[in-house]
Amino acid sequence: MSKDLFEKEKMKLTPETGFNLVGIDYFEDSGSQLYLIEYFEMYQDALNAKKDRKNQKEYFVLYKGQNDEFCCR
Repeated sequence: MSKDLFEKEKMKLTPETGFNLVGIDYFEDSGSQLYLIEYFEMYQDALNAKKDRKNQKEYFVLYKGQNDEFCCR
């Protein structure tokens, strides 16, 4: 997946408030590899849900930072 296309997908799945747990499907075509798993109001809840996953490297948390920048952890 190209970095630019990947960034656009992340921006599309980033909530205005709260935190989205997102997964990567490596078998999908570029542009549709990311998918929403669950929305959380608190970061700690999203982080705990990520830690509960079998392969944590295939999941990340998306959110908007203080200056409306897109953040990914």
